Amino acid sequence: MKLLNTYEDKEAAEVALTKVQGPKRLASERDDTQVIYNLFGEPSWGNFYRLGMFQLPELQTLITQRQNGLAYNEKKHHEIITMLQYIAGNFELTIPEHWL
Repeated sequence: MKLLNTYEDKEAAEVALTKVQGPKRLASERDDTQVIYNLFGEPSWGNFYRLGMFQLPELQTLITQRQNGLAYNEKKHHEIITMLQYIAGNFELTIPEHWL
């Protein structure tokens, strides 16, 4: 398990915990007077998508538009893929070919 995300709101952290599949846990820590909630789980594109991270829902829309022959924002697609290449390296993931 790796740290997937950090939350300042307990309710938001608990909702996120329900979205993650596989082994997971929520740990809290106090930073001065504020409590921070760390969500740990298996890093996967599915879990990141369910959490709405790294613009994956937007990427899905762009890919669907491209597959259907519709106009799509190529610049935005490139920006998201560039970011995902960095994320993939950090979490030892492979970007699916059909996303590129």
